[in-house]
Amino acid sequence: MSTIHTIDLSQSPMHVSDEILDDLTARLRSTRWPLNADNADGFYGVRREFLQPLVEYWADGFDWRAAETRINAYEHYRVSIDNVPLHFMRKPGVGPNPIPLILSHGWPWTFWHWSKVIDQLADPAAHGGNPDDAFDVIVPSLPGFGFSTPIPQRPDMNYWKMADVFHELMTTVLGHSKYAAAGCDVGALVTGQLGHKYPGELYAIHIGSALRLDFFNGDMAWNITKGHALPDNLPSTLRREVIATQKKFAVHLTAHMLDSATLSYALADSPAGMLAWLLERWDTWSDNHGDIETVFSKDDILTHATIYWAGGGIDTSIRTYANNNRYPWTPSHHHRPVVQAPTGITFVGYENPPGVTTTEERVANFLTSDRADWYHHTNVTAHDHGGHFIPWEIPTEWSQDLRRTMRTTIGRR
Repeated sequence: MSTIHTIDLSQSPMHVSDEILDDLTARLRSTRWPLNADNADGFYGVRREFLQPLVEYWADGFDWRAAETRINAYEHYRVSIDNVPLHFMRKPGVGPNPIPLILSHGWPWTFWHWSKVIDQLADPAAHGGNPDDAFDVIVPSLPGFGFSTPIPQRPDMNYWKMADVFHELMTTVLGHSKYAAAGCDVGALVTGQLGHKYPGELYAIHIGSALRLDFFNGDMAWNITKGHALPDNLPSTLRREVIATQKKFAVHLTAHMLDSATLSYALADSPAGMLAWLLERWDTWSDNHGDIETVFSKDDILTHATIYWAGGGIDTSIRTYANNNRYPWTPSHHHRPVVQAPTGITFVGYENPPGVTTTEERVANFLTSDRADWYHHTNVTAHDHGGHFIPWEIPTEWSQDLRRTMRTTIGRR
């Protein structure tokens, strides 16, 4: 196990100034609403009937200070690594020998999307588990996201450069000679890059998807159909599933990669507009059966939204996609598998590919894909429920999957 050096840092609790909150309230109250006609079914995007009351509650009902108090139940730190400001949240492990674990989120996530798994990972005995399973949990805001802002000296920041920053955090700043890593969405790519470039300093990794690290190929990565039209003889059910998948993911990929700066002017100026852009993904990507509040309460939604607004990171968070594509991934070695660190993977039912309906089919779909031999996978699990925000939506299952990866791959316990 790694030796935890003394952290020569001062805690820096979260505190959003009254000036920022007052400005936010004024902007929300002065929102100029579009007509949004004939959109009761959400065909054109976020429904005004849902968004407007939420904006009004954000301005005159939501209690950020209460959310801030919950967030500050954990340790918070701010450091600068290679001219990159970095905020991270920490909960020390409670057990005989906690393994250091870094959790990387994605977009439109915040560090707080990990809040439902932190306690059970850090202190399993308090949740009916074995104290030997404890992790020392580190949860950074990705560079350019949340409170890891601003990054004017590193406008080229992308997922594989984030991995270098996180490795420096874990090894140099926090003094761990070896650690574990997990991540979802963009964070899964960050984590995969850690497992690719630094396998000797990682116990194992666990990810919520298993994209190839060259997913952003510098050419036309925004084109999720790879330029192919759907075959005329495609079964109708499968056709609907393919189209639905495209509708969920094509818009943000295209806009973020091709026009992130232009979009940023609107999102950075209008909190209502920013909320709409985030909310569409929180709604359509979560396994909520048509009611987002079964997954995210109004206060949950606005906690995450306020983190985006107060940190001033909406522009740099979406630019990450453009930078992933502008500065394509370059391998650090040519060994196979590409990601040599032992890897666990969690798949969820709401994100099944078109034509896949069971957990067995989901695992088989991955194992027969061109992604499988990229990873030294040792624990592949699929669940029949849960959406894109895996540790938020199915926190117990995610935590169990991660622990299994650690047991399977590093002989822990």
